[in-house]
Amino acid sequence: MIDGSMQSFPLTVEKFIQHGARWNPETVVVTALADGATRRIRYDALHDRARRLSGVLAKLGVGFGHRVATLAWNTADHVEVWYGIMGMGAICHTLNPRLGPTDLAAMLRQSEPRVLIVSSDLQPLARALAQACPCLRHILVIDGACDDGACDAQLALLADLLDGDVPEVPWGRFDETAPSGLCFTSGTTGAPKGVTYTHRSSFLHTLRLLQADIFAISRRDTVLAVVPMFHANAWGLPFATPAVGAKLVLPGRYSDGASLARLINAEGVTLAVGVPTLWLGLVEHLETHGGDVPTLQRVLVGGASLPPALMRRIEERLGVTVQTSWGMTELSPSGTVALPGDPERSADLSGRPAIGVDLLLTDAEGTPLAEQREAEGHLRVRGAAVVERYFGQAEPATDRDGWFATGDLARIDRDGNLTITGRAKDLIKSGGEWINPAEIEAIIGALPDVSLAAVIGRPDLKWGERPLLLVEMRRDHDLRDEDLLASLKGRVASWWIPDRVVRLETMPKAATGKIDKVRLRAEHGQA
Repeated sequence: MIDGSMQSFPLTVEKFIQHGARWNPETVVVTALADGATRRIRYDALHDRARRLSGVLAKLGVGFGHRVATLAWNTADHVEVWYGIMGMGAICHTLNPRLGPTDLAAMLRQSEPRVLIVSSDLQPLARALAQACPCLRHILVIDGACDDGACDAQLALLADLLDGDVPEVPWGRFDETAPSGLCFTSGTTGAPKGVTYTHRSSFLHTLRLLQADIFAISRRDTVLAVVPMFHANAWGLPFATPAVGAKLVLPGRYSDGASLARLINAEGVTLAVGVPTLWLGLVEHLETHGGDVPTLQRVLVGGASLPPALMRRIEERLGVTVQTSWGMTELSPSGTVALPGDPERSADLSGRPAIGVDLLLTDAEGTPLAEQREAEGHLRVRGAAVVERYFGQAEPATDRDGWFATGDLARIDRDGNLTITGRAKDLIKSGGEWINPAEIEAIIGALPDVSLAAVIGRPDLKWGERPLLLVEMRRDHDLRDEDLLASLKGRVASWWIPDRVVRLETMPKAATGKIDKVRLRAEHGQA
């Protein structure tokens, strides 16, 4: 035989923690606790506990392809659970603790897990879900005790089970195309839909993140992952950090400015990742109470638009480089990322796609635009970590050429940088013409007196819809309504200018940290 060959090496995600345990065993995962203290575990110990956790699940009847749900915060215990579930070939269905029991129960009835693993403070919610979902037979509590000592046949402490006799379960002996995770979209623009990640898609997504022009994480970094583990795989950070041996810092459920400042300084964080509103809280804490975060070098943001004024505040007050990005749950979630330290960076640019992601601009009917640069269109995406079909649905989520319609309006500049110019569903039709709220929000959000701005449509007898401007002002700052609206004159069409301004003490946030436009429409969008 004269042909050579290469070894079969399935791209399965348990290899990330195996690599971390073998080659960077002393590197730690740090979890913030309620009293300001921290708990630490080395990669090798985390790996061993995850292996035993697979044995616990096997004793409870979990096998290959079964779903196991988690209802937990960003902790090392949750990371162990991830690897214990995925390593044995089961599917980790992450649930958002900030959603209500009705929404969570609807998701569980779709995925039908027999085991739910929860943070200790979420036991009441877990009990309610078990009553609503007969498929749930076992609730395992991590990082704490049973409420009032009320462990029973259904609810048990995971730590007690890990200390018992458990079988050794092989890891990774399945095809790389096997499903590994399940996450439902946030539902901010429609009914939540389940996205199934595969081992191969998550592995390739992780390799993409580690590129020098993307997240650029190295063994020298200490990474603070404030982006939730229950949403879009925490942007892949629990995979990427052990893959390179970086220290991982997790805030638990504490993401207020004071907690983040304390954690960044105590652990020497170099890269912090999360939605823009988190860093607004950190900036406001430091502005009020003083102090600095000298080790912090980069803040990577995504998940929501970043007003230029907020980007300047973050960079100037924290002494960091802000790195913008764009993605979706359906993209695993990274789509485009701005170059680290790019001198041409701006708040509206979301960066370029890396290998494995392709972008296409189309008209409203899905026909590709003749010019893909310096033109605005409806954004479509395809790639190795892009959804093909939603969980439980028979029809594909892509068109016949494999493109997924994101629902975003976008522009691609001459250098290939993506700018999201709005959501197609957010457009306001007034007098038969379209108004793009994102353009108004960008102008108002750039004003130094404004913290956050949102524009929604309200029914209007004459025009069909008219835009309504809602603003959260910076502390001790103010502008008259007429001055806010005057900033739009000459920059948007006169008929785009909102008729009214509503001032909010706190802009409502959805469970993922984005401005909650569903709630804004419900509370302020009626005639």
